[in-house]
Amino acid sequence: MPHEPKVDLRIRPATEADAPLLLEFIRAIAEYEKLSDQMEATEASVRESLFGDNRHAAVEARIAEWRGEPAAFAVYFHNYSTFTGRAGLYLEDLFVKPEFRRHGIGQQLLAHLAKIAVDRGCPRFEWVVLDWNQSAADFYETLGAEQMSDWRLFRMSGEALEKLAARA
Repeated sequence: MPHEPKVDLRIRPATEADAPLLLEFIRAIAEYEKLSDQMEATEASVRESLFGDNRHAAVEARIAEWRGEPAAFAVYFHNYSTFTGRAGLYLEDLFVKPEFRRHGIGQQLLAHLAKIAVDRGCPRFEWVVLDWNQSAADFYETLGAEQMSDWRLFRMSGEALEKLAARA
C-alpha cells in the first residue's frame, strides 16, 4: 500500500456543521455492510446525539480529509472493563470512501484513535467486524489487533428491549 506524505492527510474532530457529512458516511458504511435496511439515523438524530443538548458525552467522531476532501470517518466512545478497572476506547464505525482507499488513511485514522486511547490511559482499543468482512479482519491483524474468538456479541433492541424494560 503506497503511503503519501502525511501532509496530504488531516484528521480532525467532527463539529456540528459536519452532521450532514457524518450522515453521508453512515449511509455509505450501511450500504457497504449490506445493512441499509437497518439504517435509522437522520441528520437531526446525528446532530442531537453528538452535538446537541442531550448529546452523549462519551460519543466522539473524527473526520479524515485527504487533500482537503472528506475521505473517512470514525465514531468512537469509552467503554469500561471491570477486569482492568479502567475505561477503554470502543470504535463503533470506521469507513474510508472507496475512492480514497490505498493511501493509508484507514491505518492513520486507527493510529490517531490508538493515540487518543493511550493518551487517555485506556488499556484497550476494541471494535467488531462483520464475519464476512475478511479483508477488514486481515487489515486489523496486520496492525497487531487480535480476534477475540472466545467472545460473542449479543444485542437487544426493539420489542425485546421494550419487553425486558417493562419488567423493571
